Amino acid sequence: MSTLNLRVQAIRRQAEGIHAFELVRPDGGELPEVQAGAHVDVHLPGALVRSYSLAGDPADRRRWTLGVLREKAGRGGSAALHDKVKVSDGLAVGEPRNAFALAQGARHSVLLGGGIGITPLKAMAHTLHARGESFELHYCARTPDHAAFLDELQDLVPPGRLHLHFDQGDPARGLDIAALLRVPAEGTHLYYCGPGGFMQACADASAHWPAGTVHCEHFKPPVSTASALPAGAFEVRLSRQGITVPVTPSQSIVQALEAAGHGVPTSCLSGLCGACKVGYLEGEVEHNDYILGDDEKAHCLTLCVSRARSPVLVLDL
Repeated sequence: MSTLNLRVQAIRRQAEGIHAFELVRPDGGELPEVQAGAHVDVHLPGALVRSYSLAGDPADRRRWTLGVLREKAGRGGSAALHDKVKVSDGLAVGEPRNAFALAQGARHSVLLGGGIGITPLKAMAHTLHARGESFELHYCARTPDHAAFLDELQDLVPPGRLHLHFDQGDPARGLDIAALLRVPAEGTHLYYCGPGGFMQACADASAHWPAGTVHCEHFKPPVSTASALPAGAFEVRLSRQGITVPVTPSQSIVQALEAAGHGVPTSCLSGLCGACKVGYLEGEVEHNDYILGDDEKAHCLTLCVSRARSPVLVLDL
C-alpha cells in the first residue's frame, strides 16, 4: 500500500493522557480528500503500524488531526507516539480508509462517544455542522479533564444538542444508554465508538433499531473473538497468480500467505481496520471482522481474522 510522507506540525495536550497530533505535507500541499469516519495507518518508531481515526474537519485538506490516548496496557503504538514522536518529525501515513461513513438522507443523527472514541465522531460533527443537518452528540468520559476537543465540540454542536456525561469512573453514574436508545425515531441514524464495555452497552441498547440505521467502529475486538474462530484447515487460491496456498488450523490466512511468500498489507490484525480486505470469487466465508457490512460480506473478507467454511476459497489476488 502506498504511504504519504507527512510532517508533525503540532502536538497539543487535549485531555488527561490524550494528545492531538497535527500532520501536514512538508511542501504545504493539499492532503487527499477524506470523509468523516475515516482512519489511517501510521508507521511508528519500532516498526509499529497502528490505525488512528482522523479527528479534524474533513473539509480541511491542509492538515490531518489524530487524537491518541496513551494506553498503559496497550501494544506500544500509543506510547511510541506520545514518547518518541516530536514536532517536525516525519511520519509515513497510509491512504485513508473508511468503514464508518455517515449515511445519506438521515433525518437526524445521534453521535455517541465514549472516551477516545470521540475522534471519528468529532469529524462527523464537523461534516454535519457544515451541511446544516440535524444531530446531537453524547460524550461519555470519566471527568471533564478526560474529555478531549471540548472547545471545538461546543462550537460545532447546535445549542442544547451537546450532552456531556461524566461518571467519575463508575458506569452506574454515567449515561443511561438503554434509556437514550429505547425508542428509535423514524429516519434517525446512530453512530457510536468507544471502549469495549461501552460498545457492548450501545449494541445491546440498539439491537431493536431498524436494519441499516446503526453504525459503529471498534478500537479493539471483543474479548471473545479469538475463541470463536473455526479451527479447520482449508486452501486459498490466488486467482490472478494461479497459486494455491494451504491454511492450517493454527494459521490465519495472512500468516499462511506470508509463509508462502505472498504478504498482504496488514495493520490491526484484529478485523478492525480493513487494511487486509480483499475480494473473493468462490467459496464460503466465516466472517469474523468488525467493519464489513452485509453487502460487502457477499464479495469481500478480511484476511487477518476470517476463514473459509468451504474446502477452497478463491481470492481476487
